[in-house]
Amino acid sequence: MGEKYEPKIAALICTYCTYTAADMAGSMRLQYPPNVRVVKLLCTGKVDVIYLLEIFKAGADAVMVSGCEIGDCHFLEGNLRAKERVAHAKTLLDEAGLGGGRLEMFHIGASDAPKWAQAVLTMTRRALELGPNPLGRSRPRPAAAQIVEEHRA
Repeated sequence: MGEKYEPKIAALICTYCTYTAADMAGSMRLQYPPNVRVVKLLCTGKVDVIYLLEIFKAGADAVMVSGCEIGDCHFLEGNLRAKERVAHAKTLLDEAGLGGGRLEMFHIGASDAPKWAQAVLTMTRRALELGPNPLGRSRPRPAAAQIVEEHRA
Protein backbone atom coordinates (compact mmCIF):
# COMPACT_ATOMS: atom_id res chain seq x y z
CA MET A 1 0.00 0.00 0.00
CA GLY A 2 1.17 3.52 -0.80
CA GLU A 3 1.55 6.35 1.64
CA LYS A 4 -1.45 8.53 2.37
CA TYR A 5 -1.14 11.83 0.54
CA GLU A 6 -0.84 14.76 2.93
CA PRO A 7 -0.81 18.01 0.97
CA LYS A 8 1.74 20.70 1.74
CA ILE A 9 0.11 24.12 1.79
CA ALA A 10 1.97 27.42 2.08
CA ALA A 11 0.09 30.45 3.38
CA LEU A 12 1.47 33.94 2.77
CA ILE A 13 -0.46 36.13 5.18
CA CYS A 14 -0.46 39.74 6.30
CA THR A 15 0.60 40.51 9.83
CA TYR A 16 -2.25 42.89 10.62
CA CYS A 17 -5.36 40.98 9.65
CA THR A 18 -5.01 37.36 8.65
CA TYR A 19 -2.19 36.56 11.07
CA THR A 20 -4.29 37.96 13.90
CA ALA A 21 -7.25 35.83 12.74
CA ALA A 22 -5.03 32.72 12.54
CA ASP A 23 -3.66 33.41 16.02
CA MET A 24 -7.18 33.88 17.33
CA ALA A 25 -8.24 30.59 15.70
CA GLY A 26 -5.57 28.86 17.76
CA SER A 27 -6.66 30.62 20.94
CA MET A 28 -10.27 29.61 20.24
CA ARG A 29 -9.10 26.05 19.56
CA LEU A 30 -10.83 26.00 16.19
CA GLN A 31 -10.16 22.78 14.32
CA TYR A 32 -8.61 22.93 10.88
CA PRO A 33 -6.12 20.79 8.96
CA PRO A 34 -2.50 21.12 10.15
CA ASN A 35 -1.15 20.99 6.58
CA VAL A 36 -0.56 24.73 6.32
CA ARG A 37 2.78 26.46 6.83
CA VAL A 38 2.47 30.16 7.52
CA VAL A 39 4.77 32.85 6.17
CA LYS A 40 3.95 36.14 7.86
CA LEU A 41 4.37 39.24 5.70
CA LEU A 42 4.06 42.87 6.71
CA CYS A 43 1.57 43.20 3.84
CA THR A 44 0.43 40.89 1.05
CA GLY A 45 1.34 43.76 -1.27
CA LYS A 46 4.90 42.36 -0.99
CA VAL A 47 3.84 39.15 -2.74
CA ASP A 48 5.38 38.84 -6.18
CA VAL A 49 4.45 36.39 -8.93
CA ILE A 50 7.97 34.95 -8.95
CA TYR A 51 7.71 34.16 -5.21
CA LEU A 52 4.47 32.29 -5.80
CA LEU A 53 5.95 30.26 -8.64
CA GLU A 54 9.08 29.47 -6.62
CA ILE A 55 6.95 28.08 -3.79
CA PHE A 56 5.41 25.62 -6.24
CA LYS A 57 8.84 24.83 -7.64
CA ALA A 58 9.93 24.01 -4.09
CA GLY A 59 7.15 21.42 -3.89
CA ALA A 60 4.09 23.04 -2.26
CA ASP A 61 0.86 21.37 -3.36
CA ALA A 62 -1.17 24.54 -2.83
CA VAL A 63 -0.54 28.17 -1.91
CA MET A 64 -2.90 30.58 -0.25
CA VAL A 65 -2.36 34.32 0.00
CA SER A 66 -4.48 36.06 2.60
CA GLY A 67 -4.65 39.70 3.50
CA CYS A 68 -6.90 42.38 4.85
CA GLU A 69 -10.47 42.70 3.69
CA ILE A 70 -11.07 44.84 0.58
CA GLY A 71 -10.98 48.52 1.53
CA ASP A 72 -9.36 47.78 4.89
CA CYS A 73 -5.66 47.34 4.01
CA HIS A 74 -3.28 48.95 6.47
CA PHE A 75 -1.11 49.90 3.50
CA LEU A 76 -4.06 51.27 1.49
CA GLU A 77 -3.95 49.03 -1.59
CA GLY A 78 -1.46 46.28 -0.83
CA ASN A 79 -4.13 43.61 -0.78
CA LEU A 80 -5.44 44.80 -4.15
CA ARG A 81 -1.94 44.53 -5.68
CA ALA A 82 -1.67 41.03 -4.22
CA LYS A 83 -5.05 40.09 -5.67
CA GLU A 84 -3.89 41.15 -9.17
CA ARG A 85 -0.61 39.26 -8.83
CA VAL A 86 -2.35 36.11 -7.61
CA ALA A 87 -4.73 36.28 -10.59
CA HIS A 88 -1.75 36.58 -12.95
CA ALA A 89 0.09 33.70 -11.28
CA LYS A 90 -3.05 31.52 -11.53
CA THR A 91 -3.08 32.16 -15.29
CA LEU A 92 0.59 31.19 -15.55
CA LEU A 93 -0.01 28.01 -13.53
CA ASP A 94 -2.88 27.07 -15.87
CA GLU A 95 -0.70 27.72 -18.93
CA ALA A 96 2.10 25.61 -17.45
CA GLY A 97 -0.30 22.73 -16.83
CA LEU A 98 0.04 22.81 -13.05
CA GLY A 99 -3.43 24.27 -12.49
CA GLY A 100 -4.39 27.70 -11.25
CA GLY A 101 -6.68 26.09 -8.68
CA ARG A 102 -3.62 25.35 -6.56
CA LEU A 103 -3.41 29.07 -5.74
CA GLU A 104 -6.03 31.29 -4.13
CA MET A 105 -6.37 34.74 -2.57
CA PHE A 106 -8.44 35.26 0.57
CA HIS A 107 -9.43 38.45 2.40
CA ILE A 108 -9.77 37.74 6.11
CA GLY A 109 -10.29 40.38 8.78
CA ALA A 110 -8.43 40.29 12.09
CA SER A 111 -11.49 39.21 14.06
CA ASP A 112 -12.61 36.49 11.64
CA ALA A 113 -10.91 33.38 12.99
CA PRO A 114 -13.61 31.01 11.67
CA LYS A 115 -13.04 32.36 8.15
CA TRP A 116 -9.31 31.52 8.46
CA ALA A 117 -10.10 27.97 9.55
CA GLN A 118 -12.54 27.61 6.63
CA ALA A 119 -9.96 28.96 4.14
CA VAL A 120 -7.38 26.39 5.28
CA LEU A 121 -10.00 23.64 5.01
CA THR A 122 -10.95 24.84 1.51
CA MET A 123 -7.34 24.78 0.29
CA THR A 124 -6.66 21.39 1.89
CA ARG A 125 -9.69 19.88 0.16
CA ARG A 126 -8.67 21.46 -3.12
CA ALA A 127 -5.12 20.12 -2.81
CA LEU A 128 -6.48 16.65 -2.06
CA GLU A 129 -8.68 16.80 -5.16
CA LEU A 130 -5.82 18.03 -7.38
CA GLY A 131 -3.30 15.56 -6.00
CA PRO A 132 0.40 16.07 -5.36
CA ASN A 133 2.28 18.84 -7.12
CA PRO A 134 4.14 17.08 -9.94
CA LEU A 135 7.07 19.46 -9.51
CA GLY A 136 7.52 18.42 -5.90
CA ARG A 137 7.58 14.72 -6.72
CA SER A 138 10.38 15.00 -9.24
CA ARG A 139 12.73 16.94 -6.98
CA PRO A 140 15.72 15.05 -5.64
CA ARG A 141 15.55 14.25 -1.95
CA PRO A 142 17.80 16.27 0.34
CA ALA A 143 21.04 14.57 1.23
CA ALA A 144 20.13 14.56 4.94
CA ALA A 145 16.99 12.48 4.27
CA GLN A 146 19.01 10.00 2.25
CA ILE A 147 21.62 9.69 5.02
CA VAL A 148 18.95 9.09 7.69
CA GLU A 149 17.31 6.40 5.56
CA GLU A 150 20.65 4.68 4.91
CA HIS A 151 21.32 4.48 8.65
CA ARG A 152 17.95 2.80 9.26
CA ALA A 153 19.06 -0.22 7.24
